Formats: sequence, structure tokens, C-alpha cells
Amino acid sequence: MPKSEYLKLADAIAAEISDGTLKPGHRLPPQRNFAYERKIAVSTAGRVYAELLRRGLVVGEVGRGTFISGDAKRGAGAPSEPRGIRIDLEFNYPMRPDQTALIAKSLDGLEKPAALDTALRWATSTGTPTLRSTAAAHLSLGAWSPTPEQLVFAGNGRQSIAAALAAVVPTGGRCGVEALTYPFIKGIAARLGISLVPLAMDEDGVRPDFVQKAHREAHLSAIYIQPAIQNPLGMTMSPARRADILRVVEKLNLLIIEDNVYGFFDDQPPLAALAPDACIVIDSLSKRVAPGLSLGFIVPPQRLRESVMASVRSGGWTALGYAFAAAQRMMSDGTVAELTALRRKDARARQKLAVGRLSGLEIQTNEKCYHLWLTLPAHWRSQSFVAAAARRDIALTPSTAFAVTPGHAPNAVRLALAAPTMDQLDSGLITLAAMLNTREDDVDSTE
Repeated sequence: MPKSEYLKLADAIAAEISDGTLKPGHRLPPQRNFAYERKIAVSTAGRVYAELLRRGLVVGEVGRGTFISGDAKRGAGAPSEPRGIRIDLEFNYPMRPDQTALIAKSLDGLEKPAALDTALRWATSTGTPTLRSTAAAHLSLGAWSPTPEQLVFAGNGRQSIAAALAAVVPTGGRCGVEALTYPFIKGIAARLGISLVPLAMDEDGVRPDFVQKAHREAHLSAIYIQPAIQNPLGMTMSPARRADILRVVEKLNLLIIEDNVYGFFDDQPPLAALAPDACIVIDSLSKRVAPGLSLGFIVPPQRLRESVMASVRSGGWTALGYAFAAAQRMMSDGTVAELTALRRKDARARQKLAVGRLSGLEIQTNEKCYHLWLTLPAHWRSQSFVAAAARRDIALTPSTAFAVTPGHAPNAVRLALAAPTMDQLDSGLITLAAMLNTREDDVDSTE
């Protein structure tokens, strides 16, 4: 069967991207102009651009146009893995110099035959009674105290999200998500055959009226939200907004998948404290402890626990026995609590540095967390700024990574502050501030 004209054109542009003719940040002409230049119908041009968006080769920025993606050669999907770049402001994995000694002290003796024999045995999605009791006590916050009988475990936070989604949203179903959200939810949903429906937000998080609107138009099975320290915007829902969201989901009989991975930076208990039967709480150890030693926690209502357990097993997301053993030790002896306190102090220091270095620029942040949202001046484009920063050995994340709807990304970037040393962070922020005060066309010519 002959290839359609729009696919041939999409392939031709893909080839120009591959050979470097079209570079990251290059702006494609408006669709009407593209149609005129190629002597095709405007509707065909629209299909070409849609295909390029689907492949992840281009991105759209609201009110600005369509640009070659900085990730074009990697293709569509989740953000890249850490690339060993000198100043990594892309991935939020805190590694303090003093944390390794704390972890080593906690795990001392785990290498001995008796302890290791237990740690290397086959693990289940529910762990052991001791682990469940330890984890339930560790997760308790304010008015929220999950019972050990609720807990299910996965290998990490992403697997916990995947297991929760698979358990409550059928293949072909729809899940509402924040319009700007955790990037990996997009890839998880695509692999599960689930459609994501963007929910409009304001300074307080997801708007309840848009949850109702989305359910009315798309019949949602659940919503996935981050009420505490939202990624990428950093806000924490106010008590009033939490109450409004819960009233709406109760009225619509919707489930909430509540991502609380960054919740340890805040003192607000999960929404599950107010509506335990409507919320599946997700958490993990990677941000508190270290990216190489993680464990995912899923706290569903008791009525959904068997479904979540089956989802973990069928997805192959069961945690390893060694992770169970290590996590139990670190939660029991206070190591996780000590690391959490260090993280909170460190995050505030990094935010203070960032706010000072980016003074005069439009940022949205939370002094308690490790990331901030930087809206770019009009003379910069998100993809071009990310590419220009990469040439200076600084990794950033463009707004397109967080946007659920292709072509609806604001002109912004997220800065993750956790990974670099303080000196590296300071140097990177100074460089970025200087770039932002220079026009895009001039920034490389000044070197």
C-alpha cells in the first residue's frame, strides 16, 4: 500500500532532523505557510505536524509555534536518563556527602550470612508483617495513619504509579491528570493503553470545576494528582482546595491516585486522611534516601488491595528482598528520618540560593522543595534555551516534558536543584541568569 503523502513529508522532515539540517529549537513555519511552500492542502499540513508531534520530533509552545525538539534524536517518551553532564539541573536525585556514611552504618551487618540469606529470598508484593508495621508507622503523617494491612509494595515510585493505574483504570479508559505533571506518567499510561485527560490548574493546583468538566466529557475512571509539592510547579494544595476536590470526586464517584513522593518536604497529610476510601496514596524512598536504593509504597483502600496486589504481580513490579531488608533497617533505626531532616534543610538552602541568583526573573517555587519553575523572557524559547544551556554543560528540563497535551506547553523550564554541589549550583545559576539577560540570537556570539 503506497505511503500517504503526509507520512512521506513527515519522514522527509525527520531525515532533516536526523542529519542536522534542522536543529533543536528551530522553528517550523506556521501550518498555512508550510502548506503553501509544499503545495499541499492545509489539512495535510496539519496531519504532518500532528505526526511529527506524535513521534516526539517537534514540540508546540503556546502562542509561539512549533519547534524541533531538543530530544528529537532520542524520540518520544519520557525524559532521558541522567547523562553525566557537569551541572545536572534536570534530575532531582539529592546525594549529600554525608548520607553514604549514614546509610552504611544502618546497613552494617546486612552482609552477614544469616541476614543476607533472608534478604535474598523471594519477596512478595506485601512484604512481611514486620515490614508492613514499620512502613505504616514511617508513612504516618498528622491525621493520616495507614494500617499495616493496607500496604502493598513495588520496586519504586514509578512502578507504584503504574500498578495503581493498572488496577483502577481499564485498558482504553481515561485518567485525569494535572495539565503540567510528572513526565513519566505519560509513558506509563501509553504502555497501559490509558488516555490522559489534562485538568486545568491555578495557583492552588487542579481546579475542581475542570475535574467535573473532564468527567462529563470523557468519563474518567480516576484522577492522578500531586497535592503536596507538585512537580513541576511546587505548590501544595490549601485545605480549602483539598476539601473542594474531595467533594467533587465523592459526587462523581472517582478515585484519586495521590502521588505523595515529595510529600515529606511538607507537613500536610495526604488527602487520604480526609477520604481514605477514595484515595490510593503513592510514596517511595528514592528522594528521601538515594536513587539506587528505593522501595515503592502503595496504600489503597482495603477494598482495592487485592486488585493492586494482582497488578504488582502481573506487571512484574514486585520489589527485591534486599530492598525490603535495607528499607526496614533504615526506617526502624531512624536513618530515613535523619536523611529526611537533612533533605529539608538542604532544599531550603538551595532554594534561597536560586531565588537570589534568579532575582528579577519570573519564577514559581516553594522554599521547601528541590525544584522551581522558570518562565522565560519573551526573547527566549524553551527548547532553544535548553539546547543553549546544554552547550554550557548544564542540563534543564523544558516545559514540553511536563505538558500532557502536545502543543500546549508554556514557555518555561524546570530547574531541579538537588543533584549538583552548592558550588556547581551557584555557577550554573549565574550562567543561566546571564543567558536570560541576553537575546537568544546573541548568546552564542558573545562567547
